[in-house]
Amino acid sequence: MKTVYACFCTDVIHEGHLNIIKEAVKYGKVIAGVLSDKAMVRYNRCSILSLEERKQMLEEIPEVSEVIVQNEVMYEKILRELKPDYVIHGDNWIEGPLQTIRENVIASLRGWGGQLIEIPYTYNEKVRNIDAVMKEKTAMPEYRRKRLRLLLELCPIVKTLEVHSGLTGLIAEKTLVANHGEIDQFDAMWLSSLCDSTAKGKPDIELVDMSSRLRTVDDILEVTTKPIILDGDTGGLVEHFVYNVRTLERMGVSAVIIEDKTGLKKNSLFGTDVEQTQDSIERFCEKISAGKRAQRTEDFMIIARIESLILEKGIEDALERAKAYVDAGADGIMIHSRKKEPDEVFEFCDRFRMADGKTPLVAVPTSYHSVTEDELQSHGVNIVIYANQLTRSAFPAMQETAETILKYHRAKEVEDRLMPIGDIITLIDEV
Repeated sequence: MKTVYACFCTDVIHEGHLNIIKEAVKYGKVIAGVLSDKAMVRYNRCSILSLEERKQMLEEIPEVSEVIVQNEVMYEKILRELKPDYVIHGDNWIEGPLQTIRENVIASLRGWGGQLIEIPYTYNEKVRNIDAVMKEKTAMPEYRRKRLRLLLELCPIVKTLEVHSGLTGLIAEKTLVANHGEIDQFDAMWLSSLCDSTAKGKPDIELVDMSSRLRTVDDILEVTTKPIILDGDTGGLVEHFVYNVRTLERMGVSAVIIEDKTGLKKNSLFGTDVEQTQDSIERFCEKISAGKRAQRTEDFMIIARIESLILEKGIEDALERAKAYVDAGADGIMIHSRKKEPDEVFEFCDRFRMADGKTPLVAVPTSYHSVTEDELQSHGVNIVIYANQLTRSAFPAMQETAETILKYHRAKEVEDRLMPIGDIITLIDEV
């Protein structure tokens, strides 16, 4: 009897999935694949159900003869093992980034004369409603909050993009590319005080208070599902920080990063060019500990940002602080540098990892931007934050557009570099 393989990446079986299975059974014995958690993440999905629950869901379908786990987004490995006569899939992958998966399937099947069967993708009102409900569930605080810890377990490095509005949140949420035969995306979002302040036309000196920052957070939470890491600046007074931790935790934010500086906040990339004061180890440890005591779940993370390299106090000071902060309860360490080369960051990470192989390390390659994610990972970095690139790319584009309109007294000259309104509208989901 001939075999048919169909892989599913879902927490619910709806009409569209059943249509695929009904078609598949016409050709032979149906083997259903269920994507592993690790593969789901790379496919821009974060499951609510466990792998075993998703397996059971498919096993209960009478037409399915066997259920197996597919551990990779690409089908090549699993198809070589199964050598099915047919692979069946909806036609929604013919165009766009998912096309690279389709090409991988076709190339694999060619090895033994297998055939790809594609059926019209089912996307009626009922299916749309089911998808919307599932998306809403993944956006709920209890699911979103824990997602960063899950990503740290599943991903070699958590790729995090700066966002400062609902629209930039959607860019981080939906950007998916085919890259060297793989599907790639951002895993998490970074809401920096610099970019949030800049978007509001305010200086980055903690002038924008937490209440205003939280409104931005809420805008992003409303339209996205990916975990948020918030730039908490210095954390403020200990008495204020503990309440902010509770608020962020309740909203569904995954982590807050606080830096060990005191006084009027100045952007770190100014370094010693402006007066900046580093907090004592003892006081900053108390802030971390107070924040951890205030938490109500194990999901939320407090990450300590060390400014020793920025302030030219050296690696030894940074390492001393890192150990103390971890001992005080910090869930991660962010090491910052304004050097053009990553050497001191690499040295810190290497030496930190010799003593601590567990605590997550965070790097922000803004100044040393030539470094790759693979290089950071090889030195023990777990999270990379692209901290301000969307803001910095948007400003010159908008400035040039404004100047061009003034120059020509019309909009025709800028039209060819503008995103069509229709494309913007499709980026925004309708309720």
